[in-house]
Amino acid sequence: MIALALCGCTRRGEGALIGADGTRDTRAVTAVAGDHAFSPAITADDVAAQVQILASDAFGGRGPGSAGEEKTVDYIRSQFARIGLQPGNGGSWFQTVPMLETTANPDTALHLAIGDVRQDLAYGRDMIAWTRSGKAQVSLKDSPLVFVGYGVDAPERGWNDYADLDVRGKTVVMLVNDPGFHVNDPTLFDGKRMTLYGRWTWKFEEAARRGAAAALIIHDDRGAAYGWDVVKNSWSGPQYDLRPGDDASPRLPVQGWITQAAADALFKAAGLDLTTLRAAASRPGFKPVPLNAQASLDLRSRTVEKTSRNVLGLLPGSSAADEAVVYMAHWDHLGTHSDASGDNIYNGAVDNATGVAGLLELAEAFANARPRPARSILFLAVTLEESGLLGSSYYVAHPVIPLARTAGVINIDALEPIGRASDLVVVGKGGSQLEDLLQTALARQDRRMVDESDVTAGYYFRSDHFSFAKAGVPALYVNSGGDLREGGTAAGLAASRDYGEHRYHKPGDQYDPATWKLDGIVEDLQALYSVGSSLANGAQWPNWRTGNPFKAARDAMHPPAPAPAAATAKPGAPTRQPAH
Repeated sequence: MIALALCGCTRRGEGALIGADGTRDTRAVTAVAGDHAFSPAITADDVAAQVQILASDAFGGRGPGSAGEEKTVDYIRSQFARIGLQPGNGGSWFQTVPMLETTANPDTALHLAIGDVRQDLAYGRDMIAWTRSGKAQVSLKDSPLVFVGYGVDAPERGWNDYADLDVRGKTVVMLVNDPGFHVNDPTLFDGKRMTLYGRWTWKFEEAARRGAAAALIIHDDRGAAYGWDVVKNSWSGPQYDLRPGDDASPRLPVQGWITQAAADALFKAAGLDLTTLRAAASRPGFKPVPLNAQASLDLRSRTVEKTSRNVLGLLPGSSAADEAVVYMAHWDHLGTHSDASGDNIYNGAVDNATGVAGLLELAEAFANARPRPARSILFLAVTLEESGLLGSSYYVAHPVIPLARTAGVINIDALEPIGRASDLVVVGKGGSQLEDLLQTALARQDRRMVDESDVTAGYYFRSDHFSFAKAGVPALYVNSGGDLREGGTAAGLAASRDYGEHRYHKPGDQYDPATWKLDGIVEDLQALYSVGSSLANGAQWPNWRTGNPFKAARDAMHPPAPAPAAATAKPGAPTRQPAH
């Protein structure tokens, strides 16, 4: 998504789809769907028609668990069927995603004992804590605190903040972002560019793999890329997650954030200086520091089980049907906020009706391609992206096509209707060999690949492709370019800034036929079609670049093939071999 600070931060109401006369209104949907004749090619008119439907008030903001979900998933199913796809989950178009809603008691306090000093951290003001255990009550009792620097174990970089440390039963305290960030050292990790290890979700998972009882991240505005209010507002109130056991991610009993001020007070009481330790944590060879302090907490939460659905459409391959290319987009948005006055429907036209429209357009183009692609193509519309990538995480834990037989993933999230551009943003540029295929496609359009504008924010880890990447499957994620054919980079920056300030995650994210320029989105989709077509009609198994943290998982599931003869080799990607 564009400029998204983090996932798992939204609140949704139950969006009733009510017309002016007080009854459920489906007329707008059926009228548009019935009147439009879709083309087998990717066209601006088709994209507009799909976005108008998906982002209409009748869909109530596409909130998971709401009446808007029913309309949305049924509409996507009907379009997959019209296009000529097959149900993608055996005989079903749907994959049920169980989810757990957990709401922590806001009266929770974190009690710290540092020798004779007692510090009580208040929920919201000084700290935020929650559980992914699924339990209504979890407790810490005199859990020893240890400072683990950035909480990073990166074997390919020769860095391990947990070396020779047993944290079982302990509470680890760590810094946000990467070791190179705060010291602005471009030779340390990736400098200002956030890596996988700087992402807060990965830090918590690493602590869980180590058996920690709890983990606390020290917040700072620069390192997190957002203020404490974002932390407080995002992780208080209902939090959505998969049920324990429904995905492969390791989970902590307690995880949370503490403010910079609370951390300073803790370290001072322990006779330590956080500024000095932050600098030490940014140097190779850092050793964890016990804080000679204990943490206690009684966390009570209200838990409710709910479900949502992914929608899957399959185009079977003509000769390698057991191998697949995946195109994906999330269908969910923020729903209807029934407790708000005025326009309370979060239509999500850009985020992500454009992505779903693109998914449908690509499906139509491939379904009409002759000859049919050799590999199967799975079109996957996932739920609960706005709640922490839950729909994609569930699919990766329960794939309908084995991940080892998935050649690559192309994610479409929030295409910008701002016109044609001479560039295309590759989020996480330099990650995988899928970019070789994209570069070829863009050259035919006289375009170039560029980095995202803010490499410090870790956007690659914030949309659904990340679920596949963590499992080892090469995944490509692009954003619309900002060097516009009309107006250049100044116009592109102005358009993106205007969207971020006035429409992103706001009721104003609506389709506007007077201002939307869809020719750029069409060109982006054509480039992504070319990537998928090359992959679906070829024998290559793209991999991650050397040094990428996801490469080991890909190599484990699908060892690289022996080098082919020079006359038949495709540059940048190994050829077909049996999937393991």
